[in-house]
Amino acid sequence: MRFSLCLLLVAGGVLSGCRHNEPSTLAQPARAVQSVVAREQTVPIQEEVVGTVAAELHAVVSAKVSGAIEQMNAVPGQVVTAGFVIARLHALEITARRDQALAMRDDAGQEFERVKQLFEQKIESQQKFDAVATRHRTAQGALDEANAMMTYTTILAPFDGVIVRKRADQGDLATPGLPLVEIENPQRLRLEAEVPEAAANRLQLGIAYPVTIDAAQMHTNAPVSEIAPSANPFSRTVLIKLNLPRGPALQAGQFGRVTIPTGEKRALIVPASAVVTRGQLEFVFVASGKTAVMRIVRSGRRAASGVEILAGLTDGEHVVTDGAENLRDGQYIYE
Repeated sequence: MRFSLCLLLVAGGVLSGCRHNEPSTLAQPARAVQSVVAREQTVPIQEEVVGTVAAELHAVVSAKVSGAIEQMNAVPGQVVTAGFVIARLHALEITARRDQALAMRDDAGQEFERVKQLFEQKIESQQKFDAVATRHRTAQGALDEANAMMTYTTILAPFDGVIVRKRADQGDLATPGLPLVEIENPQRLRLEAEVPEAAANRLQLGIAYPVTIDAAQMHTNAPVSEIAPSANPFSRTVLIKLNLPRGPALQAGQFGRVTIPTGEKRALIVPASAVVTRGQLEFVFVASGKTAVMRIVRSGRRAASGVEILAGLTDGEHVVTDGAENLRDGQYIYE
């Protein structure tokens, strides 16, 4: 009995000592703070859509005629100007056709000159002269066609840009439609994104929307340059294109995001400085008279206007902004 009484006395002393060591919120000095009234506001509902950076000018260069590639001058990464000779083809059939057309044109030209002189001397008839003139024009047209075909054996760059891919090399057989190289202009890039059809109706040409390219560390507002006139029947999305400013690290193929408005709603907004995060908890301090009362809250979207509070706070309450980080629940405050 005496031993049990001693244990009780010791336990009571320990608990008493612990209570004396606990800091009291009432003992904390009063802090100067600033507060605002939390009000519901009409805020836009926004949706983030992913997209891909692409060159505005992009071309897949191919041959218009068949022939063996006897010269390939393109190298991936090479900067070229419009008219640069990418490749030359060795096309014997086209060369033979041109030589044949040249010979036929010369023969027809000589005959035309002979008949023309006779016609002027009233020796040949009008019908004969017209027939020879027609053959001469036909021969000249065949030669012009053959010369045009010869120009197709030289593959030229369509605009200033960079060779991004090479699909063929010297000795390969080039055929019409077979890609030889891909070229694009890296100075004119845009973000291409598939936007849900309901949100696409709210977009306007020329209006800028927030765009983020993480790989290029770019955060900018990019204007819409194109909106597809019809939606994709499979994905129910509309393709939009936004012009991007130049950036040293911006490249075609990079991942990007665009934030677009999808509607409006009423939301309770507080300044970002009012929301305190400790661990995984978020809370605010409500100014109740001269006391700061801690409220655990659940936040939503963050924007320049503030933080959306989904739960834990009601419209019209005063929340502490400046000085909230250093407050304790129940601590005295003054403004």
